[in-house]
Amino acid sequence: MAWITRFVVMISFLAVGILVSPEAFGSKFGGKRAEGSARIGGSPALFLKLAHLLSFATAFGSALWVTFIGGIIMFRNLPRHQFGNLQGKMFPAYFSMVSVCAAICVAAFSLTHPWYSASSVEKLQIGLLVSFLVFTLSNLLIFTPMTMNMMKLRHKVEREENIGDEVGRSKNLEVAKRNPKLAAMNKKFGMIHGLSSLTNLLSFGALAMHSWYLASGLVL
Repeated sequence: MAWITRFVVMISFLAVGILVSPEAFGSKFGGKRAEGSARIGGSPALFLKLAHLLSFATAFGSALWVTFIGGIIMFRNLPRHQFGNLQGKMFPAYFSMVSVCAAICVAAFSLTHPWYSASSVEKLQIGLLVSFLVFTLSNLLIFTPMTMNMMKLRHKVEREENIGDEVGRSKNLEVAKRNPKLAAMNKKFGMIHGLSSLTNLLSFGALAMHSWYLASGLVL
Protein backbone atom coordinates (compact mmCIF):
# COMPACT_ATOMS: atom_id res chain seq x y z
CA MET A 1 0.00 0.00 0.00
CA ALA A 2 1.47 3.34 -1.08
CA TRP A 3 2.55 5.86 1.55
CA ILE A 4 0.10 8.52 0.35
CA THR A 5 -2.74 5.99 0.50
CA ARG A 6 -1.88 5.12 4.09
CA PHE A 7 -1.73 8.80 4.96
CA VAL A 8 -5.14 9.55 3.42
CA VAL A 9 -6.68 6.55 5.20
CA MET A 10 -5.27 7.70 8.55
CA ILE A 11 -6.60 11.23 8.07
CA SER A 12 -9.99 9.64 7.37
CA PHE A 13 -9.80 7.62 10.59
CA LEU A 14 -8.98 10.78 12.55
CA ALA A 15 -11.96 12.52 10.97
CA VAL A 16 -14.27 9.64 11.90
CA GLY A 17 -12.84 9.80 15.41
CA ILE A 18 -14.55 13.17 15.88
CA LEU A 19 -17.90 11.42 15.49
CA VAL A 20 -17.16 8.51 17.82
CA SER A 21 -15.86 10.83 20.55
CA PRO A 22 -18.09 13.91 20.22
CA GLU A 23 -17.13 15.37 23.59
CA ALA A 24 -13.80 16.40 22.10
CA PHE A 25 -15.65 19.35 20.51
CA GLY A 26 -18.46 19.75 23.01
CA SER A 27 -21.07 17.94 20.91
CA LYS A 28 -23.80 15.94 22.64
CA PHE A 29 -24.11 13.51 19.74
CA GLY A 30 -23.67 9.92 20.93
CA GLY A 31 -24.46 10.58 24.58
CA LYS A 32 -22.52 11.75 27.58
CA ARG A 33 -19.97 9.77 29.49
CA ALA A 34 -21.69 7.82 32.21
CA GLU A 35 -21.50 9.52 35.57
CA GLY A 36 -19.83 7.27 38.11
CA SER A 37 -19.30 4.54 35.54
CA ALA A 38 -15.88 3.74 36.94
CA ARG A 39 -16.47 1.13 39.63
CA ILE A 40 -12.83 1.15 40.70
CA GLY A 41 -11.74 4.24 42.56
CA GLY A 42 -8.73 5.67 44.35
CA SER A 43 -5.21 4.44 43.66
CA PRO A 44 -6.27 1.30 41.71
CA ALA A 45 -8.20 3.48 39.25
CA LEU A 46 -5.22 5.82 38.90
CA PHE A 47 -2.88 2.91 38.15
CA LEU A 48 -5.32 1.52 35.57
CA LYS A 49 -5.57 4.90 33.86
CA LEU A 50 -1.79 5.22 33.81
CA ALA A 51 -1.41 1.69 32.40
CA HIS A 52 -3.98 2.52 29.70
CA LEU A 53 -2.31 5.81 28.79
CA LEU A 54 1.22 4.40 28.61
CA SER A 55 0.10 1.34 26.63
CA PHE A 56 -1.86 3.51 24.21
CA ALA A 57 1.09 5.89 23.74
CA THR A 58 3.55 3.02 23.21
CA ALA A 59 1.31 1.30 20.66
CA PHE A 60 0.42 4.51 18.81
CA GLY A 61 4.02 5.70 18.58
CA SER A 62 5.30 2.29 17.49
CA ALA A 63 2.59 1.92 14.84
CA LEU A 64 3.23 5.42 13.54
CA TRP A 65 6.96 4.75 13.18
CA VAL A 66 6.65 1.29 11.62
CA THR A 67 3.79 2.18 9.26
CA PHE A 68 4.87 5.58 7.98
CA ILE A 69 8.56 6.11 8.67
CA GLY A 70 10.89 3.24 9.61
CA GLY A 71 9.74 0.66 7.09
CA ILE A 72 9.80 3.09 4.18
CA ILE A 73 13.28 4.38 5.03
CA MET A 74 14.63 0.83 5.29
CA PHE A 75 12.99 -0.28 2.02
CA ARG A 76 14.51 2.66 0.14
CA ASN A 77 18.02 2.20 1.52
CA LEU A 78 18.64 -1.51 2.24
CA PRO A 79 19.24 -4.36 -0.23
CA ARG A 80 15.88 -6.07 -0.66
CA HIS A 81 16.79 -9.42 0.89
CA GLN A 82 18.49 -7.72 3.80
CA PHE A 83 15.41 -5.56 4.27
CA GLY A 84 13.13 -8.59 4.19
CA ASN A 85 15.22 -10.54 6.68
CA LEU A 86 15.25 -7.55 9.04
CA GLN A 87 11.47 -7.23 8.77
CA GLY A 88 11.19 -10.93 9.52
CA LYS A 89 12.91 -10.34 12.86
CA MET A 90 11.26 -7.01 13.64
CA PHE A 91 7.59 -7.66 12.89
CA PRO A 92 7.03 -10.57 15.32
CA ALA A 93 8.56 -8.48 18.10
CA TYR A 94 6.57 -5.41 17.05
CA PHE A 95 3.22 -7.19 16.90
CA SER A 96 3.92 -9.05 20.16
CA MET A 97 4.62 -5.79 21.98
CA VAL A 98 1.61 -4.02 20.47
CA SER A 99 -0.62 -7.01 21.30
CA VAL A 100 0.40 -6.73 24.96
CA CYS A 101 -0.32 -2.99 24.85
CA ALA A 102 -3.72 -3.67 23.25
CA ALA A 103 -4.62 -6.24 25.91
CA ILE A 104 -3.68 -3.80 28.68
CA CYS A 105 -5.75 -1.04 27.06
CA VAL A 106 -8.81 -3.30 26.78
CA ALA A 107 -8.46 -4.59 30.35
CA ALA A 108 -7.82 -1.19 31.94
CA PHE A 109 -10.62 0.60 30.09
CA SER A 110 -13.12 -2.23 30.68
CA LEU A 111 -12.36 -2.30 34.41
CA THR A 112 -12.79 1.44 34.80
CA HIS A 113 -15.83 1.54 32.49
CA PRO A 114 -17.87 -1.66 33.09
CA TRP A 115 -20.08 -2.50 30.13
CA TYR A 116 -23.32 -2.64 32.16
CA SER A 117 -22.94 0.96 33.34
CA ALA A 118 -20.98 2.47 30.43
CA SER A 119 -22.43 5.16 28.17
CA SER A 120 -22.85 4.62 24.45
CA VAL A 121 -19.62 6.55 23.81
CA GLU A 122 -17.70 4.44 26.32
CA LYS A 123 -19.07 1.22 24.84
CA LEU A 124 -17.92 2.40 21.44
CA GLN A 125 -14.42 2.98 22.85
CA ILE A 126 -14.38 -0.58 24.22
CA GLY A 127 -15.36 -1.78 20.74
CA LEU A 128 -12.52 0.19 19.17
CA LEU A 129 -9.98 -1.19 21.63
CA VAL A 130 -11.18 -4.77 21.17
CA SER A 131 -10.93 -4.27 17.40
CA PHE A 132 -7.40 -2.98 17.87
CA LEU A 133 -6.51 -6.13 19.83
CA VAL A 134 -8.15 -8.49 17.31
CA PHE A 135 -6.47 -6.86 14.30
CA THR A 136 -3.08 -6.93 15.98
CA LEU A 137 -3.39 -10.57 17.03
CA SER A 138 -4.49 -11.46 13.50
CA ASN A 139 -1.27 -9.98 12.19
CA LEU A 140 0.85 -11.63 14.85
CA LEU A 141 -0.63 -15.12 14.54
CA ILE A 142 -1.81 -15.33 10.91
CA PHE A 143 -0.64 -12.78 8.37
CA THR A 144 2.93 -12.17 9.54
CA PRO A 145 3.89 -15.90 9.59
CA MET A 146 2.30 -16.35 6.16
CA THR A 147 4.12 -13.30 4.79
CA MET A 148 7.49 -14.39 6.19
CA ASN A 149 7.09 -17.92 4.82
CA MET A 150 6.25 -16.66 1.34
CA MET A 151 9.12 -14.16 1.51
CA LYS A 152 11.63 -16.95 2.24
CA LEU A 153 10.33 -19.01 -0.70
CA ARG A 154 10.57 -16.01 -2.98
CA HIS A 155 14.09 -15.20 -1.77
CA LYS A 156 15.17 -18.71 -2.72
CA VAL A 157 13.87 -18.29 -6.28
CA GLU A 158 15.44 -14.84 -6.54
CA ARG A 159 18.84 -16.12 -5.43
CA GLU A 160 18.67 -18.66 -8.24
CA GLU A 161 18.18 -15.71 -10.58
CA ASN A 162 21.04 -13.77 -8.92
CA ILE A 163 18.83 -10.94 -7.75
CA GLY A 164 17.85 -9.62 -4.33
CA ASP A 165 21.00 -7.72 -3.36
CA GLU A 166 19.78 -4.56 -5.05
CA VAL A 167 17.72 -1.74 -3.53
CA GLY A 168 14.15 -1.60 -4.79
CA ARG A 169 12.03 -4.00 -6.87
CA SER A 170 13.09 -3.15 -10.43
CA LYS A 171 15.11 -6.35 -11.04
CA ASN A 172 12.41 -8.50 -9.45
CA LEU A 173 9.78 -7.13 -11.80
CA GLU A 174 12.08 -7.52 -14.80
CA VAL A 175 12.90 -11.17 -14.05
CA ALA A 176 9.27 -11.97 -13.22
CA LYS A 177 8.32 -11.19 -16.82
CA ARG A 178 10.25 -14.27 -17.99
CA ASN A 179 9.90 -16.42 -14.85
CA PRO A 180 6.28 -17.56 -14.28
CA LYS A 181 7.16 -19.10 -10.92
CA LEU A 182 8.50 -15.81 -9.58
CA ALA A 183 5.55 -13.93 -11.07
CA ALA A 184 3.12 -16.24 -9.26
CA MET A 185 5.04 -15.81 -6.01
CA ASN A 186 5.00 -12.04 -6.40
CA LYS A 187 1.24 -12.12 -6.81
CA LYS A 188 0.67 -14.33 -3.77
CA PHE A 189 3.16 -12.39 -1.64
CA GLY A 190 1.49 -9.11 -2.66
CA MET A 191 -1.92 -10.41 -1.63
CA ILE A 192 -0.77 -11.68 1.78
CA HIS A 193 1.37 -8.62 2.45
CA GLY A 194 -1.53 -6.40 1.43
CA LEU A 195 -3.82 -8.09 3.96
CA SER A 196 -1.16 -7.69 6.63
CA SER A 197 -0.72 -4.00 5.81
CA LEU A 198 -4.48 -3.43 5.77
CA THR A 199 -4.92 -5.14 9.13
CA ASN A 200 -2.10 -3.07 10.61
CA LEU A 201 -3.69 0.09 9.23
CA LEU A 202 -7.08 -0.83 10.68
CA SER A 203 -5.58 -1.43 14.11
CA PHE A 204 -3.82 1.93 13.90
CA GLY A 205 -7.11 3.47 12.78
CA ALA A 206 -8.87 2.18 15.89
CA LEU A 207 -6.16 3.82 18.01
CA ALA A 208 -6.48 7.07 16.07
CA MET A 209 -10.22 7.20 16.68
CA HIS A 210 -9.76 6.39 20.38
CA SER A 211 -7.25 9.24 20.66
CA TRP A 212 -10.10 11.77 20.35
CA TYR A 213 -11.76 10.25 23.41
CA LEU A 214 -8.54 10.51 25.41
CA ALA A 215 -7.94 14.07 24.21
CA SER A 216 -11.44 15.12 25.28
CA GLY A 217 -10.63 14.29 28.91
CA LEU A 218 -7.05 15.55 28.93
CA VAL A 219 -6.15 18.43 31.23
CA LEU A 220 -3.15 20.56 30.19
